[in-house]
Amino acid sequence: MTETTDFNAIHQPVLLDDCVGLVAPALDRPGAVAVDCTLGLAGHSTAFLAAAPQARLIGIDRDAEALSLATERIARAGFADRFTPVHAAFDALGDVLEERGIDAVDAVFMDLGLSSLQIDETDRGFSYAHDAPLDMRMDPTQPLTAQDVLATYDQRELTRIFKEYGEERFARQIAARIVRDRADAPLTSSGQLTRLVDAVVPQAHRPAGNPAKRVFQALRIEVNGELDKLARTLPQAALHLNVGGRLVVESYHSLEDRTVKRFMAQGLKADVPAGLPVIPEDAMPFLRDLTHGAVKADEAEIARNPRSASVRLRAAEMTRPLPDRWVRRFSEDAESGAYGRSGR
Repeated sequence: MTETTDFNAIHQPVLLDDCVGLVAPALDRPGAVAVDCTLGLAGHSTAFLAAAPQARLIGIDRDAEALSLATERIARAGFADRFTPVHAAFDALGDVLEERGIDAVDAVFMDLGLSSLQIDETDRGFSYAHDAPLDMRMDPTQPLTAQDVLATYDQRELTRIFKEYGEERFARQIAARIVRDRADAPLTSSGQLTRLVDAVVPQAHRPAGNPAKRVFQALRIEVNGELDKLARTLPQAALHLNVGGRLVVESYHSLEDRTVKRFMAQGLKADVPAGLPVIPEDAMPFLRDLTHGAVKADEAEIARNPRSASVRLRAAEMTRPLPDRWVRRFSEDAESGAYGRSGR
């Protein structure tokens, strides 16, 4: 990128005003700290720093290229002295804070899924619209690629991935075709995979858009461990939020949103049997719902930025210190993601 790069042209942050309105109030004090766990090209983070001049921000991303560009963008906006970039996966949140001697923060933000940079790059295999090697790694230094998954997973595992992560109706048939075809030659390119799915999915039962969309989504989630990482990161966020701190999450997939919704629900209600006449102090809710469900993009935003069509924004505020039993539970969940997709 050069000094003439227009970051706004290549990256339009989704629900930006809503996110700033949810994050900034928690940062209105000297020394406030925010963490953007999915920095991307820093569209949201730059706006957070502009709206909260007393705060500093830690930006985490496992894509080194995105991290470099985000750092450039924030420096160009004049906020470099209040910004710390960190190359890591977002489920390293607790370690990132511990390494910097930070016990608690005032806001944790996550914008899940692919960044604009990853979507627009044509050589990493994220998109079915461009023929490229089947890579799909958000962090190019990790070993597992989409090509590895397609070459080594058995038919049962491939079926599970396509069905669970892609909600693909023809998961079993697609998995069977992959296993059959790879016996002759490996699947190495996004174009090959797109043509395979196109040959399997009946014309009469295709969703809107490219029939390979769900398969590509499922592979990306599997390669990058996105749902497992989310299930481990949310409890870490709760463990490190100050009272009055806020957790703000944008999801683009029903499984992501379900995981966020279930996690927040744990702290939004009293943890006691129904009908108990007196609620013990340690069973009182410790989160307050700020969005009252999920915020969605309106028609005007979707017209400006089609990538916002599937967004679901949820936010909650920490209302009191975590009781000891929740500290223990979340510490366990941060290791295992136990509540995860199945609830707890």
